[in-house]
Amino acid sequence: MSGTFSGIALGASRGGKRLFSGLDFRLSPGGALVLTGPNGSGKSSLLRLMAGFGRPVAGHFAWDGADVAEDAEAHRARLHYVGHQDGLKPALTVAETLGFWAALAGEALTDPVPALAPLGLAALAETPCRFLSSGQRRRLALSRLALRPVPLWLLDEPAVGLDAAALEALGALIARHRAGGGLVVLSTHQGIPLDQADTLSLADFPWRSSGEELGW
Repeated sequence: MSGTFSGIALGASRGGKRLFSGLDFRLSPGGALVLTGPNGSGKSSLLRLMAGFGRPVAGHFAWDGADVAEDAEAHRARLHYVGHQDGLKPALTVAETLGFWAALAGEALTDPVPALAPLGLAALAETPCRFLSSGQRRRLALSRLALRPVPLWLLDEPAVGLDAAALEALGALIARHRAGGGLVVLSTHQGIPLDQADTLSLADFPWRSSGEELGW
């Protein structure tokens, strides 16, 4: 499931505001990239572009050297994206929520425990989501990472609401993914355990040229 993911001469804007230009990165199998920069510098926008929610106004993303825009469906199938919103339905149980996510990917979930156990949620499988704490809701959102193997994980502030034990569990989940050749790109203001991760500061890539505006 390994591959190489890269961005070449990327530029982006949001809501009429130009964010960055001339941004490059390259991740090899097992790599991790941490996005940094002040609020509004474009970390969330970059992750959304990586996930295919819009197109950069300049440059492109490549998987094993091929422009991902040439086969957007294949790119979506190779990634998990976890954004700021947990995306839970209050009336569904924890297990039903995982089943819903699995169905969206065209798969049937026969046993939710393997996906729930790494983040300590196995005992809550039959609990309706409306009874979960904010930290439990976040862990459930992250549990989709263990639903099916894909090479690329895109995580926007995944550590928000997590306690020390949950942070350690998330770090272990990411480490196992990388050990199998998986890639991780994330933004975070908290200390997630990551070995040999690269850092990309969006503050180093201010917009330097005019271009078509990107609207969301």
